[in-house]
Amino acid sequence: MITFTPLSGAARSSRTVPLAYLLQVDDISILLDCGSPDWNPENIETQSESGNGVTYPWQEYCDIVRKHASEIDLVLLSHGDLAHSGLYAYAYCHWDLRAPCYTTLPVQAMARIATMEDVEGIRDEQEVDVEEEEDNEPASAEGAESSEPRSPELKNEPKKFVATVQEVHEAFDAVNTLRYSQPTHLQGKCQGLTITPFAAGHTLGGTIWKIRSPSAGTIVYAVNLNHMRERHIDGTVLYRPAAGGVFEPLARPDLFITDADRVNVVTSRRKDRDAALIDAISATLSSRSSLLLPCDSSTRLLELLVLLDQHWKYADFRFPICLLSRNGREMLTFVRSMMEWLGGTVSKEDVGVDGSGRTGGTRRRRGDDDADDEALGAFALRFKFLEFFPSPQSLLQTYSSKEPKLILAVPASLSHGPSRLLFSDFAAVPDNVVLLTSRGEEGTLGRILFDKWNNSQRGDDKWDKGRIGSNVMMDGAMTLKINSKVPLQGAELEAFLAKEKAAKDREAAHQASMARNQRILEADEDESDEDSDSDSDEEDEVERALDESQMNTDEISNPANGSPRKRKITKNEDDADWGLDIDEGLTKQLLSFDIYLKGNVSKATSFFKSAGGQTHRFRMFPYVEKKRRVDEYGETIDVGMWLRKGKVLEDEADDEATREARRNQAEGETETPREPPSKFVTSEVEIQLACRLLFVDMEGLNDGRAVKMIVPQVNPRKMIIVHAQAAAADALIDSCANIRSMTRDIYAPSVGETVQIGQHTNSFSISLSDELLSTIKMSRFEDNEVGYVTGRVASHFSSTIPILEPSGPTIPTPNANILCTPRILGSRPIQILPRSTMIGELKLTALKSRLASVGVQAELVGEGVLICGAGARRDQSSSSIQDTVAVRKTGRGRVELEGNVSDIYYVVRKEIYNLHALVAT
Repeated sequence: MITFTPLSGAARSSRTVPLAYLLQVDDISILLDCGSPDWNPENIETQSESGNGVTYPWQEYCDIVRKHASEIDLVLLSHGDLAHSGLYAYAYCHWDLRAPCYTTLPVQAMARIATMEDVEGIRDEQEVDVEEEEDNEPASAEGAESSEPRSPELKNEPKKFVATVQEVHEAFDAVNTLRYSQPTHLQGKCQGLTITPFAAGHTLGGTIWKIRSPSAGTIVYAVNLNHMRERHIDGTVLYRPAAGGVFEPLARPDLFITDADRVNVVTSRRKDRDAALIDAISATLSSRSSLLLPCDSSTRLLELLVLLDQHWKYADFRFPICLLSRNGREMLTFVRSMMEWLGGTVSKEDVGVDGSGRTGGTRRRRGDDDADDEALGAFALRFKFLEFFPSPQSLLQTYSSKEPKLILAVPASLSHGPSRLLFSDFAAVPDNVVLLTSRGEEGTLGRILFDKWNNSQRGDDKWDKGRIGSNVMMDGAMTLKINSKVPLQGAELEAFLAKEKAAKDREAAHQASMARNQRILEADEDESDEDSDSDSDEEDEVERALDESQMNTDEISNPANGSPRKRKITKNEDDADWGLDIDEGLTKQLLSFDIYLKGNVSKATSFFKSAGGQTHRFRMFPYVEKKRRVDEYGETIDVGMWLRKGKVLEDEADDEATREARRNQAEGETETPREPPSKFVTSEVEIQLACRLLFVDMEGLNDGRAVKMIVPQVNPRKMIIVHAQAAAADALIDSCANIRSMTRDIYAPSVGETVQIGQHTNSFSISLSDELLSTIKMSRFEDNEVGYVTGRVASHFSSTIPILEPSGPTIPTPNANILCTPRILGSRPIQILPRSTMIGELKLTALKSRLASVGVQAELVGEGVLICGAGARRDQSSSSIQDTVAVRKTGRGRVELEGNVSDIYYVVRKEIYNLHALVAT
């Protein structure tokens, strides 16, 4: 059984993004996409769709994703933008979404870049870790950002689920990457499922997912498609007119999940849209004005860069193209390393060839800042007119606000970051142009500007009528909230420093307490090991006694000649033995082997310990036995000694220049300026709108005509519509209802609504024995091989999976009616022949093609009737009817073959058999 539940981006919903759907195949839960909403809409409080009062746009969606995150068994990402993959990093690190995640390599890279750009931009302007900071108030402050005071204006802001940069890297490093058309057989709980990615267009690496289940059949998930070829990628493989229509592996799925967001949209020709974009840019720059083009940070930005770079080369422009993005360089580096995924005019054939067609070779061009481009060889993605700026301040330091330039700023929604900050200064300048290339998410500043432009157009020139439209002059005033981080001053700075000093004092006191506790624990361990340490104490006392005797006998006169004799002592390396170069008699006089070390011998009554627990020491031979400390792994190693020795050897090996460089590096690290303490503030800015506004659709998605043409050709058995408003979903359902061959099982669930398809089935794993496998006659049907087996299930101690073994020969039991029938004398007994099962669905068009290949003419007459043989030729007389065969489909799984017994009859029957899988029982 298949269960489908939209978590966000459902049909008949006012908010179509982000996209996230829960697909359950039997007992396997699959999360299709995990997009993030816009965290800074203009009207932050909205009415809940469920009628539960005022809520925030992302609250219900994030709560339901958090609820199901730990139960999900598989995650599939289709596109690398925020609407499809933006929330995955936070859910992976905070909500225990640790299920295996699969996508293509470009989607992994583009989603990483888009998420990093989003989280860095938000965290640089707003305080998002509200709950963590309130819970960990006593924690120490190691950096300025971790202990910045919360501004009073932000006290009532809701929790925003924004990951950190480290969490983004951790999450996307765990993603498994696949190639197009690479089937992957999953293991573990998902065993039995096979997933295959196919090209979807729209974004680099965009994916159509084909999920194959042995119990539920084939499921195709295809959202945000584009069948048109673009400059940097090819169109989707789902529909290729040159290849005969729908791609065969994706045709006729059991369940087709697709979007209908643009069903009511008629898109103008790409040639006209490109011309309108280029004309607007050229006219504005020629009039010494500037353009602001809000864009995303990864996916659709590439199409714009390729288009602008080609026009700059053609027109020989000298105006700068400025990209305001923190990760723009990194994004292009990723793309240059994935040239095999590109298509269109920028393909892998362009590697190593510059724009003029000359081979680049290994020569490095002078004045080229991107030295790594030559090594990569991707001349088509060099973008020599493009300049990168991490912030608007760095842009103003390079170019003044009066110089004409084209500014590409992220994000496209203008909800935060450089694009919003620039718009607040940009919109008040007359003759400047704000150029929108996407509609933006509902409730954002980008959507508000789009609606303002669209409402200013005439009825026939609106964006969804196939026209380009014209730019409009904005007027009036607009109030915007600008989030920023400002340094602390005055009393706030003093309070922060006092708080920081108190936190450091608490941390120092805590560390001192920990050190004191550690010393106490070590002292307790020493006391508990008193018995083992007594030997070392005895060694020390013996050594002191021997040293005193040696000091008294260093110089002793020889009785024979009166000359002093000095004792010569030699020791080995471990100080375990020593030698005395003195006379034997003198040794007996000076050293007594019966010496007292500790205790009173007269009071000793027993060799063992006394009842009072006091240990007595007795006379012993003065030999110091050096014992080595050992633990459960052997002799203990003095790590500090080896580290000191290694440092000495390292210093001796380094020359003076290396030591000097190391000292300078250490001094540089210590002298790195610390970021001043700051706080997050929100200010309201009133803007007098005076610029021009223009919208050119560059989203790269199918319009309504393409969707209504492709979906019927896919011809699914059941279909679910997602990512569409109510009018668009109803339009697609009505369009499919007018096609007789199209399924009537079409669902358009809303958010939280569950759709159940099929019945719940239990699947079991069983292993076939080699003996049984050698006797099976397999027949191929589609992508599978089918056979009939009869055996006995046996369990072996060496395997956890039951084994099907061949059973003994069985005698067929005669039917009761046959037993009652009197048998004629001399006749043979009636034997029951095994029946055969034909698997498959006969398509008369496919049968017609097979008959034409073997020289039998066939013609379709009426619905469900195929005339084969002489009757299909119109020039034949009625006497040739005996060589005519009619094939009729009278019902599901029922085919009738009518005609005279002739060669044509057997040829047609043979071809019908060949179109089915024949399984003999």
